[in-house]
Amino acid sequence: MQHTISDGIDLQCYENNHAHRTEEMDVERLVVRRGQPFSVVSDSEQDHGKWWFSQRNAQGEVMLTLHSPADALVGLYSMTVVLLSADGQILEQTKPQTFYLLFNPWCKDDSVYLPSEELLQEYILNENGILYQGSWDDITTVPWNFGQFEKDVVDICFEVLDNSPTALKNSEMDIANRGSPVYVSRTITAMVNANDDRGVVSGRWDGEYSDGVAPTRWTGSVPILRRWSEDGGQKVRYGQCWVFTGVACTVLRCLGIPTRCITNYSSAHDTDANISVDYLFNDQLESVSEGRKDSIWNYHCWVESWMKRDDLPEGYNGWQVLDPTPQERSDGVFCCGPCPVRAVKEGEVGLKYDTPFVFSEVNADLIVWIVHPDGERIQVSQNSKVIGRNISTKSVSGDFREDITANYKYPEGSMKEREVYKKAGRQVGQKNKVPGQLELFIKHAPAVHGTDFDVIIEVYNAGREDTDAQLTVTSNAITYNSIHRAECQRKTTSLTVPAHKAHKEVLRLQYDHYGACVSEHHMIRVTALLQPTDQDNIILQETNIPLKMPVLHIKIIGKAIVSRKLTAHISFNNPLPASLQGGVFTVEGAGLTEAKEIKTHGKIEPGQAVTVKFSFKPTRAGLRKLLVDFDSDRLRDVKGEATIIVRTKM
Repeated sequence: MQHTISDGIDLQCYENNHAHRTEEMDVERLVVRRGQPFSVVSDSEQDHGKWWFSQRNAQGEVMLTLHSPADALVGLYSMTVVLLSADGQILEQTKPQTFYLLFNPWCKDDSVYLPSEELLQEYILNENGILYQGSWDDITTVPWNFGQFEKDVVDICFEVLDNSPTALKNSEMDIANRGSPVYVSRTITAMVNANDDRGVVSGRWDGEYSDGVAPTRWTGSVPILRRWSEDGGQKVRYGQCWVFTGVACTVLRCLGIPTRCITNYSSAHDTDANISVDYLFNDQLESVSEGRKDSIWNYHCWVESWMKRDDLPEGYNGWQVLDPTPQERSDGVFCCGPCPVRAVKEGEVGLKYDTPFVFSEVNADLIVWIVHPDGERIQVSQNSKVIGRNISTKSVSGDFREDITANYKYPEGSMKEREVYKKAGRQVGQKNKVPGQLELFIKHAPAVHGTDFDVIIEVYNAGREDTDAQLTVTSNAITYNSIHRAECQRKTTSLTVPAHKAHKEVLRLQYDHYGACVSEHHMIRVTALLQPTDQDNIILQETNIPLKMPVLHIKIIGKAIVSRKLTAHISFNNPLPASLQGGVFTVEGAGLTEAKEIKTHGKIEPGQAVTVKFSFKPTRAGLRKLLVDFDSDRLRDVKGEATIIVRTKM
């Protein structure tokens, strides 16, 4: 019987994509994972280092099964089937057809292999996530729509790689490295930010977002990636650390690299890489840090991706830090990682990539200096316990927080921690020989945005003698990454604290004071500086108070079935004693709807309830999340979500 291939190839997209766990991405195009065979509707020798195929004949058709090596280059492939005569002449050939090849964390020979189905369900297949914000002692959550299997996202992910400086300058070298998750993930951290290249998101932190989208308004990665692609690689304005992190997680999960989002609280930004954060004050206890100053961010987000590190000594496989936020240059460009989490914990700051920077983010000391009028600096305190706290990621078991601080550092004050510090070349601060008599604490009542609330500063005298001191307390409107927007209040008091007694100072924070200057992150930092009269040491305490925000209420009307109309009723009450203007709701959800905007008309008065309706048709079955954001002139970053179980057509 003579074979004919004039009918072309049936790529069996549905069956193959289902077997390769990419059916959510597409069923009309072939998307497969490396190291795992796939079949299309002629014998070659088997060679595990190369591509090979086997064939079976049935009912006038030939079933070809293609086998890719587990270290094959990822990307878009073109395939042609050729029918040869006995003497090697081409008798017939099909039109070329294309397919995508991805990393395969289910394949034990792939360098991204992760041997846990539960972890893969979360770190590859889950299109929804939670990003942690707030402050270390008042953690808040923001839902995020990764949407890595939404229409055309896989194309955009490879488009991002194709636009990297290396790909544009030396395409052959770039393609030759596309089999390495180390190379691909490092490229993605550089390309998610638009600082050096044709990257995706432009970072901005100064509050001026009128020529773009405020970073707090995004609820997912897909609108950002689509906008970047549709605008021909023009940067999307604007992002901040959680936006860069969300976009990087989408791209890496889409490409097949297991990835999770991390938040580090009280994260050091050490501009001069001396593993300390230096705060400078003058004699009046006013901040005099100049220029590119060291700072402690309330929180900072990055991603971890799972991979082997064949480029390093043994023992550093597993989770790697990748930080796509443009902070410091690495090899001349703004990218960071992959840096093995284990190298950070062990203080192995010589291992690539960027381990000293990440080590500093979770381990730096806070050092306070007084700068006298003649320029002389005097160190007045050193604290090794305030930086790198409650390092968090979403649990694989549900929508709750998993604390992974122990992956990054040994317990504070332990012998092992001291050893690691020495290994990292960090000077271990000497304990003061005589412990200070005075102790300083800051407490506050629940802080709801739009209300007045009290902050209590307590000075306790642990000594046997009455002690005189000067207490300066300031409240400042800040951004999450410590940019000072405005001082709300300042209060200086001279006090005498009796032995074994406490002095309490109350600072009343009024909406009239903070409302006009609070940042889009609705964060107030209270700083207390205590200077005993007869000693040259200063006690510094800071607390960051995230103002509690209202929640959007979402009610779903109708049965959730693929392609059938559903309606969401979205409502909230204005909690501020001021009217809101320019109100806009943004709605999106993977498998539910593309991002859509609904504008409100006119003013929203204090206490007024607002309800809007939004109709959509779900596109994919399964557990889905609808995410909503509300934004206005005086109130931003109000979020809500609804979980919907979508069934296939009846």
